[in-house]
Amino acid sequence: MRIDLHTHSTASDGTDTPAQLVREAAAAGLDVVALTDHDTVAGHAEARAALPEGLTLVTGAELSCRIDGVSLHMLAYLFDPEEPELARERELVRDDRVPRARAMVGKLRELGVPVTWERVAEIAGDGAVGRPHLATALIELGVIDTVSDAFTSEWLGSDGRAYVEKHELDPFEAIRLVKAAGGVTVFAHPLAVKRGSCVPERVIGELAAAGLDGIEVDHMDHDAPTRARLRGLAAELGLLPTGSSDYHGSRKTCRLGDHTTDPEIYGEIVRRATGAFPVPGAGG
Repeated sequence: MRIDLHTHSTASDGTDTPAQLVREAAAAGLDVVALTDHDTVAGHAEARAALPEGLTLVTGAELSCRIDGVSLHMLAYLFDPEEPELARERELVRDDRVPRARAMVGKLRELGVPVTWERVAEIAGDGAVGRPHLATALIELGVIDTVSDAFTSEWLGSDGRAYVEKHELDPFEAIRLVKAAGGVTVFAHPLAVKRGSCVPERVIGELAAAGLDGIEVDHMDHDAPTRARLRGLAAELGLLPTGSSDYHGSRKTCRLGDHTTDPEIYGEIVRRATGAFPVPGAGG
């Protein structure tokens, strides 16, 4: 089985619609794909309706969190999307995305970049506006060459000149909320140092003690020594090690299935979930 547990669609900051994404996942030879848009479940219904036969959909979201001034992302799988407390927190994060993006546009303009809010909003479309949309606008203006170039101290990284914070969950609260909604939590790209500051391993241990289920080990932003370090940490803390592409369509260079999750680990994630179940494709 080939299992990719971290992808994004136009419901947040990917370039493929949810329907296109599941069709591309099947064409890439995947057996299981998780749709984990940022702080939203808006793409799930479309992905489910278009799901090709032979492909299983895992519903999820990537939750924006912050602790001690450091941003981190929490992948949440197979939770009940109607659970009111978690739904309310996702809405608070989404509602803060527009004023935050507007503020970053303002900072970029102060730095001499002629970016406009109108163009950023056009790029985002119906998706949850975020830094990749601003990065796309910077590419169009010839300021940078790739989306990754935007996530630095020069521009939009967590320590960047044009960075603006948004409402984010405390990760311990995120774990509690996802568990209460019957879901499973995995810390996304925990040592992606190219993106900015990372939480210390001590905090990962504390999150594990609070009920964190896993950590994303095999990811494009982790080099080989980092993956080995994380795999050892997962074993030490009793966490599930996952792998995934973090696919964003044409917005990033990674491809569906570039990194995958072991079937036994996937099976354990499904076993722990009570809020929702994987959706088998029926040829939609």
